[in-house]
Amino acid sequence: MYEIIIAILIGLDQIIKYWALNYLKEVNSIPVINNIFSLTYVENRGAAFGMLQNNQSIFILVAAVASCFGLYYLHSKKVNNLGKIGILLVISGAIGNLIDRVRLGFVVDYLDFHIIWSYVFNLADCFVVVGTILLCLYIITSKE
Repeated sequence: MYEIIIAILIGLDQIIKYWALNYLKEVNSIPVINNIFSLTYVENRGAAFGMLQNNQSIFILVAAVASCFGLYYLHSKKVNNLGKIGILLVISGAIGNLIDRVRLGFVVDYLDFHIIWSYVFNLADCFVVVGTILLCLYIITSKE
């Protein structure tokens, strides 16, 4: 059951990235909320905020190992539902970006917020961040 949910989340991420590659890349940017939010095509060859540019093999290895550990813990009776949702999201985001790195050599980003400076990210990144927050809450509230 967990694998089906992961596959659905990865599929959603990949469908949006397919759109970004085949449409948004041509127009580069679409303003949604003036001076606040745009859909902007970016090829990210690094990690968060473009750090560690062109180190794809490190990112591939980390994503693969983290996903394997996550799958093990998903099937563990030691983790409650909050922890499992966090793990599902982290795995889905990691694999969504892993697919891009292996297939394209970069990650497709498209959600562009211009608050203080411009942050461009994607749905898989959102999965990883929200999943990590949920895992932190699980760890803080866990009795073990």
